[in-house]
Amino acid sequence: MSTPTWRSVSLILCLLALPGLESCQAMPVMPRGKDASGSVPPVASVPPATVPAKSPRFAIPSPVSSSAKPSASALSALLQQSWVAYRQQFIQADGRVIDREANDRSTSEGQAYTMLRAVVIGDRDTFDRVLGWAENNLKRQTNGTPTDSLWAWHWGKKSQNEWLILDNNFASDADIDAITALILAARRWQHQPYLRLAQTKLRDLWNLSTVTTANSGVPSHRYLLPGPAIAFQKQTTLQLNPSYFSPACFRLFAQVDSEHAWLSLVDSSYQVLEKAAALSKVGLPNDWLLLDLNTGAVQPLTVSNPGTSDYGFDAYRIWWRVATDWEWFREPRARAFLQKSLRYPRQIWTAQQKIPARIDLKGNPLAAYEATSQYGMLYFAFRLLDPVIAQQIRQKKLDPQYHNGFWDNHSAYYTQNLVWFGLMPADIVSSLLKPKVAN
Repeated sequence: MSTPTWRSVSLILCLLALPGLESCQAMPVMPRGKDASGSVPPVASVPPATVPAKSPRFAIPSPVSSSAKPSASALSALLQQSWVAYRQQFIQADGRVIDREANDRSTSEGQAYTMLRAVVIGDRDTFDRVLGWAENNLKRQTNGTPTDSLWAWHWGKKSQNEWLILDNNFASDADIDAITALILAARRWQHQPYLRLAQTKLRDLWNLSTVTTANSGVPSHRYLLPGPAIAFQKQTTLQLNPSYFSPACFRLFAQVDSEHAWLSLVDSSYQVLEKAAALSKVGLPNDWLLLDLNTGAVQPLTVSNPGTSDYGFDAYRIWWRVATDWEWFREPRARAFLQKSLRYPRQIWTAQQKIPARIDLKGNPLAAYEATSQYGMLYFAFRLLDPVIAQQIRQKKLDPQYHNGFWDNHSAYYTQNLVWFGLMPADIVSSLLKPKVAN
């Protein structure tokens, strides 16, 4: 991304907090970027990091020409190449993933994205180190006693020589991605401890980050919250982030956890996505929204708290999360949603060959700049529905931004992850989508 943004994260949380949520603590702004072979590493095995280590720049030749559709081998080489660059630039030796655009902090999101990439690329050593660091340093505690198995979202520098958890709240999207990575890792490397840890986290995620319809007079639905209820629920009103909805992941969760109705979150996710898109006159997905538990109705957030219902840096991930459900599981609701919601981006692209980084509910641009991270997510969705536009986006907006292993620049953490996931073909993980490890 070339310009500043975005998510004010009081955990992504109070960042998130509903207006008037008195119990929610004030939290720091979270920018979205400048606009072993044995068991799971035990808690004592990786010492907490104290000082972020800067990685040197290095040169890697780009293997892909922007003038033609890349071959499978060229794409594989690019994914591997960019992974090596990312690993050297953003991951410390002890497994801490560093967000270099935000005071060298670490987040649960960063650890989870990296675990997903490591299992897809087949890098078990990095997977274990990144998991081990998070388990050692992000465990939520009260007075020194662990409260659950989820991860505090924000770790960083408190004082000159003190690095620690800065916000003890969790962000459910990060835990969802980490659990997904653990399930896929258990299947790829046939290692039961990964699966057992995933199941433990699933129990806590269900109990702490999902709520049901409050009114017995309407059909019961369970919804995913962005974090703890204390931050996102006020009486019968929820503040939701649709980019956290991960129907494909929920299907994987149902395969390994029969005690909780994960498929009900698939249904509620599509229901909310459909209603939320109607808030936009051009059918675009939203960064944030309000939902009434009594009626199921959604309302726009017009004042940033922490974001609005406009289309922006959070909403980009909806293309990826919904398209994954179509690509992995052929869910017809996923395809139908994409066909409808991609109409306006297709229209803008056809007319201008560019798409603004942020768009309001009326379809007007809120930014003159573009975002490579958006193009990575749109590429993923368009390649399933409109390969011609997908290839245009890649040739005009993705490949030209790739240099020496990085898109945009070597500090653009968010962009590296979103574009990498956008380029990732389904067949890389297709063999891992069905259970292969006994519960």
